[in-house]
Amino acid sequence: MRPVQSAAVLGAGVMGAQIAAHLANAGTPVTLFDLTADAARAGLRRLDTLKPDPFFTPDDARLIHPAGFDEIARLETADWVIEAIIEDLAAKQELFGRAAAHIRPHATLSSNTSAISLAAIGAELPRHLRSRLLGTHFFNPPRYLRLVEVIATPETDPEMARAIARFLDLRLGKGVVSARDTPGFIANRLGLFGVCRLLELVASGEFTIEEIDAATGPAIGRPKSATFRTIDIAGLDILAAVARDLERRLLDADGRAFRLPPFVAAMVERGQIGAKTGRGFYQRVQDDGREARILTLDVKSLEYREAAPARLPDLEAVRARPTAVERLRALFLSRDRTGDLLRRTLGPTLVYAATIAADIADSIDDIDRAMRWGFGWELGPFETWDAIGVRAVLDACGIAEAPPLVRHLLDAGRDRFRDAPLPPAGPGLLVLQSAKNSRAVVKQNPGASLVDLGDGVLCVEFHSKMNTVGGDTIEMLRAGVAEAAKQTALVIGTEADVFSAGANLMLVLLEAQEGNWDEIDQMVRAFQQMTMALKTAPVPVIAAPAGLTLGGGCEICLHADRIQAAAETYAGLVEVGVGLIPAGGGTKEMLVRAADRAGGGDLRASVRAAFETIGLGRVSTSAPDARRLGFLRDVDDISMNRERVIDDAKAVALARARGGYHPPVRRDAIPVGGADLRALLSLGVHLAWRAGRLSDHDALIGRTLARVMSGGDAPHATSVSEDHLLDLEREAFLSLCGQPKTLERIGYTLKTGKTLRN
Repeated sequence: MRPVQSAAVLGAGVMGAQIAAHLANAGTPVTLFDLTADAARAGLRRLDTLKPDPFFTPDDARLIHPAGFDEIARLETADWVIEAIIEDLAAKQELFGRAAAHIRPHATLSSNTSAISLAAIGAELPRHLRSRLLGTHFFNPPRYLRLVEVIATPETDPEMARAIARFLDLRLGKGVVSARDTPGFIANRLGLFGVCRLLELVASGEFTIEEIDAATGPAIGRPKSATFRTIDIAGLDILAAVARDLERRLLDADGRAFRLPPFVAAMVERGQIGAKTGRGFYQRVQDDGREARILTLDVKSLEYREAAPARLPDLEAVRARPTAVERLRALFLSRDRTGDLLRRTLGPTLVYAATIAADIADSIDDIDRAMRWGFGWELGPFETWDAIGVRAVLDACGIAEAPPLVRHLLDAGRDRFRDAPLPPAGPGLLVLQSAKNSRAVVKQNPGASLVDLGDGVLCVEFHSKMNTVGGDTIEMLRAGVAEAAKQTALVIGTEADVFSAGANLMLVLLEAQEGNWDEIDQMVRAFQQMTMALKTAPVPVIAAPAGLTLGGGCEICLHADRIQAAAETYAGLVEVGVGLIPAGGGTKEMLVRAADRAGGGDLRASVRAAFETIGLGRVSTSAPDARRLGFLRDVDDISMNRERVIDDAKAVALARARGGYHPPVRRDAIPVGGADLRALLSLGVHLAWRAGRLSDHDALIGRTLARVMSGGDAPHATSVSEDHLLDLEREAFLSLCGQPKTLERIGYTLKTGKTLRN
């Protein structure tokens, strides 16, 4: 099977253009077709308006080449042709018919259909192309939602399907499940069934939109957008179209389960379809001179009203429980309103999943993964059965006749579908989870664990709230270096959504408020000693960031021998937002990298770029963007699949060790610009302050940072040591901790999660 080196996307609508964008993110050249080349270019331009951004960096767009269907012969250069036009069987068949003569013999042909039968789409294709046809159903937005359902027909070449699944996994970073060619496949079939139950409940007037969103969000392990905000994002018109198709194609009661309440059709007719029209179940309004407000739809009048807080006492009672499993079980079995809501909506959804499981997927594992990856559920349907208990679900919902799959389980004397957590989807995925499941935890404290990954490689995993770095974390990192020195290498990473949100600011605030400057000095020294221990460790230290990698978390990565970053890594030194500068070696390391980039060239320009990155608190929008900002170097690498990052980091660690690793020594001759560079940087701060872009306190922070990044009080360009720069960092940090406005910023951020400009 020839690897995919080029692709073509047929259809430059929202989905087609975004699929093309993500192929470009992965470095794959792609031709984007539409009715005309101008229409394709217009589809590409629409991506500029989408938030979050479909591209890793703006440069990725250069790999997309717009074309019209009158240039369909250009398909002959593509190894993979993806159809992504409207959900209309005749239109898809007609387009494939036009494309058939230009598909190269080895190429894969796929459809992004969300519900239409693949066998029907390919019915009129020549036999040799039917063997190369499959479904590749991406979820919207394709860059961010991991799920791709791969749907084969009886005629599909199995080897080709496996090759595309591997490309989706390794190159596009997708979670791949094998779905059967049935209406709605896996995720839409189950997800829409549950949504229909919730729409019925809000139509009855028994529960409000706000109550349903409160009950179906993070409290039970679902995304913050919950139900109705998610519908607004996806588009009510899309949901209604898929529901109509399922109602038509499924039989009898199964089809009627997807019949939507009448108010939904009325909303679609009135254009109240969600974010793309500015109004759906919610509407954001901006009154003159006032803060924007979010209004909520009244489903009876279809007018908007002020949002009403959800009053669900049982929901409030479980918020403090630490895991979604505990909260979900307690709420499902509660005799209060949230329990009633979940038993009437989630209960039937669980039963439906068990009823149709064998029809839609090869395994219940794929069903759980589909709902996790496609809809952001923390627990898939069968994980939910297990979290509550099979008998408890049946009893709570009053179900006398269990589906055969459940009945067979009970007849075997079991009350769970699995005795262990949902396993990884394949080798190399979630290896940290697998290691912990194998009881490979070497050491553990409240902030972090040291886990044996095998082959002489250890891993420090953070697990504090938001993985903030405190004394426990520092202790475990130092222990990790000491233990790894007896073996082969050390990886620093986690399979959680967040790598690290930075240092524990609460500790800094409490000590500063008490004037305990020696304590703060010791805290900063300990952090610096830890990062330098990572940098000079006798074995390779590989950082494996993913998600938020901010402040102290970013500083840890900067001191690793290599970084193996997930593509979706949002890295930044954001200390200025709380009135400080990076003092765990981050300012020093960015200056070192700037000097190395300059070589014998323009040190001023290189340092100025690093100064602005820190001074403006820039955060990367992706790992490639982190490279642009200087947080990743050319020697660092990127993993497209988030679940492969730890395994990829381990491979890098072993390769570095096998190559005869020699740790770096502390540098004692780092070029700095002295007084001239300090004046230049300070002038930029002054001009921004004069223009009103910086507050007085911002300007003070900027001048303080300028002093560190120019080498302190050096009268002219010279060279200094790493230790000297660390001393300057620590001195600057302490001086800023003594500023009342810095303490105001820290307190505000801890309270709100936002930054204060004072």
